[in-house]
Amino acid sequence: MAATIFIQTSLNTHFIPESLNTHFIPSFKPRVSLSFKPRTTHPKRFSVRAGLIEPDGGKLVDLHVAEPEKELKKREAALLPRVKLTRIDVQWVHVLSEGWASPLTGFMRESEFLQTLHFNSLRLDDGSFVNMSVPIVLAIDDSQKERIGESKSVALVDSDDNLVAILADIEIYKHPKEERIARTWGTTAPGLPYVEETITNAGNWLIGGDLEVIEPIKYHDGLDRFRLSPNQLRQEFERRNADAVFAFQLRNPVHNGHALLMTDTRRRLLEIGYKNPILLLHPLGGYTKADDVPLSWRMKQHEKVLDDGVLDPETTVVSIFPSPMHYAGPTEVQWHAKARINAGANFYIVGRDPAGMGHPVEKRDLYDADHGKKVLSMAPGLERLNILPFRVAAYDKTQGKMAFFDPSRAQDFLFISGTKMRTLAKNKENPPDGFMCPGGWKVLVEYYDSLTSSKNGRIPEAVPA
Repeated sequence: MAATIFIQTSLNTHFIPESLNTHFIPSFKPRVSLSFKPRTTHPKRFSVRAGLIEPDGGKLVDLHVAEPEKELKKREAALLPRVKLTRIDVQWVHVLSEGWASPLTGFMRESEFLQTLHFNSLRLDDGSFVNMSVPIVLAIDDSQKERIGESKSVALVDSDDNLVAILADIEIYKHPKEERIARTWGTTAPGLPYVEETITNAGNWLIGGDLEVIEPIKYHDGLDRFRLSPNQLRQEFERRNADAVFAFQLRNPVHNGHALLMTDTRRRLLEIGYKNPILLLHPLGGYTKADDVPLSWRMKQHEKVLDDGVLDPETTVVSIFPSPMHYAGPTEVQWHAKARINAGANFYIVGRDPAGMGHPVEKRDLYDADHGKKVLSMAPGLERLNILPFRVAAYDKTQGKMAFFDPSRAQDFLFISGTKMRTLAKNKENPPDGFMCPGGWKVLVEYYDSLTSSKNGRIPEAVPA
């Protein structure tokens, strides 16, 4: 597929000069202001004016309790019924508390839950819409519901009974599990990782309300310094004088094909007229399925990519996105894109089968590989975000490096799948020179070697980040 930058505009379709290999999809007004004329034999000049995109709802939500009020809130919480949070629940508290889901102010009440399930968006008080495609909810069981009784607030505690937050002005409603699964994943087939981890055995009730988070969520895993909030990311982008931010989410190690895509995106943004576009390299840091490379190893690999000069540290911000992973394809990719708006990104790179996975029962992909990028170009509430679809990269045997695939000489290209990459790493074999930087590949080999060591009874060494 040719490289394209999809931008949505309220004008009739116009085109920037062909040399930029860019076209526009009509309908909505973009955050980036572009002044140009329809393409003619002699293309006209155009200008780009941009700043950091405004968060959904116009203001970033911050749900942390102010320092002077913390002791009072702790005393209040001691008198409230308690709800114990799972590890993934705590991750969602993290997401909500920092404003990734702005303008949400807590776990969803029923009206927000139903709008999310059926409209993939939320209507605000002024009648406008923001995108919201995955439910952010908290499940409780019958006994917890009974203990809560008539209380208007509950204390949320972690697995060690440490106070995490107060959930105020609560609403308890039924947890329609089958409807939730069917609407979010488009299937109720058994074997969906997030469903089995968080929904199947969850309680039959959902509790929504306003969050008051006592302390910022920390994981004490050596990676907290990478967990920048939307507000911290915006401050960093402003410090670097960014006039555009393009976000790239991944849950896999970075190879040189990824790097080619990211550096080429920056080149194209410079050609359009931006002066200092900044890359947000944003690996997902919440729950992932068992066969994904763990976050600590991915972060060590990403650092090697920057150390080896594959990506430029001066124009790249590496940070962890704290959201759990649903593997819900076109539905979930909207959430991934929406959250990056709140972090200040006005461009979002989307690849083949984003947030997808293999069908849990049948031998096929669960989602059409092209639907994610198509849905993002049309999704309600994402009109301000510019979508940049992947160009296909493969290993060019004639050049000895990753390059954009040229179908006119397909025989010159080698596609190295994720399965092939994992097999090579497990066998401690090297991929073709130019596929991945040596330091990054070494980390991947060490990870798979650690799995073998743990199976043999030897505890793998901790991985510094």
